[in-house]
Amino acid sequence: MIPRRLLILTALAPLPAAAQSPGAEVVERFHAALIAVMRDAQRLGLRGRFDRLAPIMAQSFDLAAMARIAVGPPWTGFSPGDQAALTEAFTRWSIATYAARFDGFSGESFTTLATQTQPNGDALVRTTLNRPGANQSGGQEPVVLSYLLRGNPPRIVDIYLTGTISELASRRAEFTALIREGGAARVIQELQGRTARLMGS
Repeated sequence: MIPRRLLILTALAPLPAAAQSPGAEVVERFHAALIAVMRDAQRLGLRGRFDRLAPIMAQSFDLAAMARIAVGPPWTGFSPGDQAALTEAFTRWSIATYAARFDGFSGESFTTLATQTQPNGDALVRTTLNRPGANQSGGQEPVVLSYLLRGNPPRIVDIYLTGTISELASRRAEFTALIREGGAARVIQELQGRTARLMGS
């Protein structure tokens, strides 16, 4: 028989924390790497930040799927060579965008708020980017960033700024206009140009 005192102590003991969702783990690992790059941004320089972010972004994001989703229905009409070239251009542009944007550290942090499982099995991880002075006089409000993850293991396939604005929906509007101008080659040219400008080359 279990002693009464042990039963009471067991009942009063704190419950173990719930296991974090795989999607949240992916997002938090990416955020940790991003903060580390921001802290070391000046020493690394732009090229160093690009090189540091490339592997964690390849691990955290399904960039091939993101390129395909951003293009939309025209994707199936592209040749395999064009699909590969566009995926490569989209990948390099995505990494360059983060490397250029997160170019310093001023006390920023990320907070994971919640994970919601979608009807199709996708996971939506809600987070905030907390900026110095947020919620104080003259400070900046936290930025809500929601990540949509898909697959097993899960990887990020879209980001919703302020929780509602789909990054890929915005990209699709841009890419649709470019495809009308010149098909896959025009999108590839545009992405390569953007990357070159971001990287200063």
